[in-house]
Amino acid sequence: MARRKIEFHPAALAEAEAARDWYAERSLSVARAFIAELSQAVDRVAAAPQRWPLFTPDTRRFVFPRFPFSLIYRLTGTSLQIIAIAHTKRRPGYWQER
Repeated sequence: MARRKIEFHPAALAEAEAARDWYAERSLSVARAFIAELSQAVDRVAAAPQRWPLFTPDTRRFVFPRFPFSLIYRLTGTSLQIIAIAHTKRRPGYWQER
């Protein structure tokens, strides 16, 4: 089976960049580790998108192992849409209107 096209919501990209920038202000090595973990999360989800549990009726969630973030995504017929890189301790559910 072919892998689905990966699409990032613009706000999800902005969240990833903001988190990277926040970590970079404190430690470049931690910022690099965050980006590596984000990349691994995308790869793992793309390889087996239905492996992670439903989070809301139409989304699934991959929880980062090291950082307090979750990758929130939904599946469509042809794509995997990443709709949020959500901090797990701030404003729960803010992304649900996307």
